[in-house]
Amino acid sequence: MTATAQPTSTDDLVVLSGVNKYFGDMHALKDVNLSVKRGEVVVVIGPSGSGKSTLCRTINRLETISDGSITIVGEKLPEEGKGLANLRAEVGMVFQSFNLFAHKTILENVTLGPIKVRKVKKDAAQKRGMELLERVGVAHQAEKYPAQLSGGQQQRVAIARALAMDPKVMLFDEPTSALDPEMIKEVLDVMVDLAKGGMTMVVVTHEMGFARTAGDRVVFMDEGAIVEEATPEEFFTNPQTERAKDFLGKILKH
Repeated sequence: MTATAQPTSTDDLVVLSGVNKYFGDMHALKDVNLSVKRGEVVVVIGPSGSGKSTLCRTINRLETISDGSITIVGEKLPEEGKGLANLRAEVGMVFQSFNLFAHKTILENVTLGPIKVRKVKKDAAQKRGMELLERVGVAHQAEKYPAQLSGGQQQRVAIARALAMDPKVMLFDEPTSALDPEMIKEVLDVMVDLAKGGMTMVVVTHEMGFARTAGDRVVFMDEGAIVEEATPEEFFTNPQTERAKDFLGKILKH
């Protein structure tokens, strides 16, 4: 009996099985199989256009899939409606662009979801919101508006906002790619702390240092397919495929 006979264990929080995605004639995701365990940090890397962001966005159905299945906490992703909204509440998402509400204060941005979706009382939401802003190092900016903060600060607010929903898993889609170099570290530091705290994370990133230090597993994608997956140590020191060797050869020389 092979290990694949039981594809999902109770520890598997996110499971993609045979996922395909087409944009017209373009085959963006090719038969993707991926399981993410509770507390695991999976870092997805690969060249531009390899399907990394599309993969990340299918996990909370920001992108629909052409076929296959995706389950979160053992439940299949609903097509639409209240079920989808409820399941999305379990999945925090942090994008390249911070997507904060410009006309709301930092604290209001963080408390809006818990109050509206989770029906948390305003006082409790604000107390928790301040704790989270403290955790990401921007509590002193609570009454400011997004435009008054640096990009790095805004991204940390976006992380706090996602955490405020108490998600079971956090998705990060190239969260540092829109930031100036000196701001990247402050965002990655928050993400490393989250990883150490046991948060389940799927992180699409170009930051190889983060992949090496915070990742439990590296998933390397190319042309819509998962080409290789291994521990960071194995992947960076001994990649198995020519495509991965070529990719690492190009990026690690700089």
